[in-house]
Amino acid sequence: MSHDPVERLVKMANQIGAFFGPQKTGAAAGMADHLSKFWDPHMRASIIEHVQHGGAGLDPICIEAIKLLESQMKGAA
Repeated sequence: MSHDPVERLVKMANQIGAFFGPQKTGAAAGMADHLSKFWDPHMRASIIEHVQHGGAGLDPICIEAIKLLESQMKGAA
């Protein structure tokens, strides 16, 4: 197991994405909502920063969801 916190977040995000991915509609929105509710602010900020730098290792649904999360967070600020 990796000791890199970002790699751990990527793994967790991909697992969440695998759960939401099969939904016909709203998979990215569902995942973004999950991250908003259950990930602490530091975790959310770290994964958003990772996506801003290319999102290496993240599945496409995760990247879409994290970009949506970032947009929602900016709108709430």
